[in-house]
Amino acid sequence: MAEPIVVIGANTAGDSAVTTLRREGYRGPLVLVGDEPQPPYQRPPLSKEYLRGTRDLEAIRYHDLAHYDEHEVEMRLGVRATRLDTAQRRVHLDDGSELGYQQLLLATGGRNRRPPIPGIGLEGVHDLRTVADADAIRAAALTGRRAVVVGLGLVGSEVASTLRQMGLEVTAVEPQPTPLAALGDDIGRVVAELHREHGVELLLGDAVAAFEGQERLSAVRTRGGRRLPADLAVVGLGIEPAVELARGTTIEVDDGIVVDERCRTHAPGVYAAGDVASHHHPRLGRRVRVEHWQHAGLQAATAARNMLGAGEDYDEPHWFWTDQYDLTIQSVGTPVTGGREVRRGSVEERAVSWFHLDGARLVAAVGMGRPRDIALAGRLIAAGVEVDPAHLADPTVRLRDLLPRP
Repeated sequence: MAEPIVVIGANTAGDSAVTTLRREGYRGPLVLVGDEPQPPYQRPPLSKEYLRGTRDLEAIRYHDLAHYDEHEVEMRLGVRATRLDTAQRRVHLDDGSELGYQQLLLATGGRNRRPPIPGIGLEGVHDLRTVADADAIRAAALTGRRAVVVGLGLVGSEVASTLRQMGLEVTAVEPQPTPLAALGDDIGRVVAELHREHGVELLLGDAVAAFEGQERLSAVRTRGGRRLPADLAVVGLGIEPAVELARGTTIEVDDGIVVDERCRTHAPGVYAAGDVASHHHPRLGRRVRVEHWQHAGLQAATAARNMLGAGEDYDEPHWFWTDQYDLTIQSVGTPVTGGREVRRGSVEERAVSWFHLDGARLVAAVGMGRPRDIALAGRLIAAGVEVDPAHLADPTVRLRDLLPRP
C-alpha cells in the first residue's frame, strides 16, 4: 500500500487541507494528527460565544468524527508528533508509533507566549488557545468576581469584552498606549473608549510585574505600582510558532517554518501552512507570517492543491476581524512602511475606514462599522489596481466602481 499524505495539526488548517484533498479527487490514504482529543474546531468563538456559553463545542466543530470516517480520513487525536525524519519520510509520535508519508503538511500552529513573570504558574492564571483553556476560564469566571486581562491584542481585547459581558469586574493591563496597537492609534483610541464605556478599567502603558498568591492567584502587581485583587487572570501576549518538528532537519526555520509561494519547505514533499508558516508573498515580495483564522484555511487549501500538482501561488490578501461588544473591526492586506493613509467616514460615529496605499496601489484597509468597504478593498488589493486617493476618501464614490471591468 502507498504511504499516506499526513497532516500534522487537527485545527483550521488541518481540516481545510484534508477536506481540500478529498474534494480535489485524492483517494489515497490520508492521516490527520492532532494533540488535542477533539476533532478540528473554530478558534475565534473561544474568546467570545463559546466563552460566554452561548455556543457549545458541537456548534463550533467543523465536522463530527463520522464525517472524517465517511471521507476515509484516519484521525490520530490526542497524540503529538515528536520527531520528523525528512530523509526517511517518517514522523514519530509520542504514543511510540511512527507514520511514513509520501507528502506531509506541517500545520502545527503556535503556542501562547508565557513570559517569565513571577507567579505565572499559579492556579487562576490562564491563557487561551484551546477549548480546554476556554472551559477553565469560564469555570473561573462563573465563581469569581474580579478578573485581570494581561495584553490587549485581539484575543485579550475580546476576552476583556466577554468577561465584562459576563458581569465580572475587569481590569486590563497593556504595555502599549492603546489597545490593538498594531491597527493604529485611531482604532486603538476608539477601542479604549469602548472598553471604558462598558466599565473596564484600562492600565495602558503598564505591564505586569508579578502574579501574587500562595498556591492560587490573589492579586496582580504592575510595574506602575498598582496591586489589583483578582480571582482570575487571563494572559494574552501573543503566540510563538510551533516549529520544533522542523528543527534539526533540512527545513529552514526563521520566525516560523520557511515556505515559498506554493507552501513548500526545503524538504522534498514537506509543506507548511497556517500560523506556523513564514511564507513568501508574491504581492509583497517578502516573507510574512500571519496568525489569522481565515488565512490558515485558505493557505492550507492551496498547499493541499499543490500536493496534487496544481502549481498554485498563495497570494491572498490577509483578512481578519475582531468583535468588541457590539463593534466589529475588520482588516485586510498588509500596510507598507512609509505608505500613505486615506480615511473615509467618521471616527466619532464609529463608522470609518482607513485605506493604506503604496504609491497609487491600495495595499491594506482597516475599518469599523463599514464592512462593505473592507470587502471591496480586499478585491481592489487582489486586483492590484491603482486608485485615486481622492476617490477612496470620498464617500459618494462607490468602491465597486474602482474595480477593473471584466
